[in-house]
Amino acid sequence: MSENPTKSYKGPGMNGVIGTWYAKNTQKKIEKYTRDAKKVLKALSDGDTVLELAPGPGYLSIELAKLGDFQISGVDISDKFVHMAQNNAGKAGVDVDFRHGDAAQIPFDDESFNLVVCRAAFKNFAQPVIALNEMKRVLKPGGKAVIIDFKGDVPKADINKFVTDDMGFKGLNAMIIKWMFRNVVIKQAYTKEKFMAFVKESNFETCDLKEGLIGIEAWLER
Repeated sequence: MSENPTKSYKGPGMNGVIGTWYAKNTQKKIEKYTRDAKKVLKALSDGDTVLELAPGPGYLSIELAKLGDFQISGVDISDKFVHMAQNNAGKAGVDVDFRHGDAAQIPFDDESFNLVVCRAAFKNFAQPVIALNEMKRVLKPGGKAVIIDFKGDVPKADINKFVTDDMGFKGLNAMIIKWMFRNVVIKQAYTKEKFMAFVKESNFETCDLKEGLIGIEAWLER
């Protein structure tokens, strides 16, 4: 598979009003981040090192920091999101090292982390196989990576159900988010088969992947 080595991100940029709108609306559903933080908690012990790739406003890392004694870092391509995440961590009273960086060239040494987590962002990486290889590179032996994201080819009815029933959006916001899911998010997302093809091409040897209504959850181990 050919990947463009000059571009690291696909989809709408998050340094302008889109980033602000995204942060404001996702913060209203903070319980989703708390749920996913508890989900990855099962792979951690106190003192473990954690890297979140593309943390956006930082909600998942911040919620995870509240649950245990971990050394957490976050790397995002958006300067706006890095600044937001740093401010949000300060307001929450937790210590998370948010910094600017690229998933295709993670700014950390080999074998730095016990866990790498990427939530709702893998579909935006222009070089998915390289990103997977970078995740494995920075993992300690026995470390795990978990990717939680949307999947491609989701029916319109399932998108509508997710936005209204699971996310709880109503009115104008629900209309906007349904449109974004149909025309941007799901179109960029990968099917289970495509994702597994990336894994096969990467340096990871195995992947435990589960499918939900409109998403996937993939666990990989070094």
